[in-house]
Amino acid sequence: MAFDNDTELVAAAARGRDAAFARLVARHQGVVRGFLRRVLNGDRAEADDVAQEVFLTAWTSLRSLNDAAGVRPWLCGIAWRKARDRMRGRRRAEARDAAWLEASAPPPGVAPEDRMAMETAMTALAPDERACVALCLAEGWSHGEAATALGLPLGTVKSHVGRGRAKLLQALGGSDG
Repeated sequence: MAFDNDTELVAAAARGRDAAFARLVARHQGVVRGFLRRVLNGDRAEADDVAQEVFLTAWTSLRSLNDAAGVRPWLCGIAWRKARDRMRGRRRAEARDAAWLEASAPPPGVAPEDRMAMETAMTALAPDERACVALCLAEGWSHGEAATALGLPLGTVKSHVGRGRAKLLQALGGSDG
């Protein structure tokens, strides 16, 4: 195969010629990886992972490329969208982790042994009860919101919360009254 330009390589790759696509990758991977390393703050491993995703996406959507001579900007556009998605995902994960750490911190005045007893009592609940208690009592959700999120009937959520609350109070030495 003696294709010298991107237009010929794209046409051959679009016809299913793996070798042509491999030449496109070899020709443009340095630019794509370098771009991704700069965009992703020098994280080489993440840039390489995203570059693989870019070329996978390019292979599956090569026929959507309107201007075969513009394959490099097209690849960098895919790279930019993938990098942006990765950065958004990282920010969401960091925010989720920070919220979890904040929520998991014991409130002021709660002794560590009380917290451990509560965690032990929660693990003793049935999974559906635990989910309902976690959403309604720990997170402050309404019964309706929990029913929607868990895909359970409203009455079932109310029953689970009531029974779960009673079991927790009993396990913690309190009364349900």
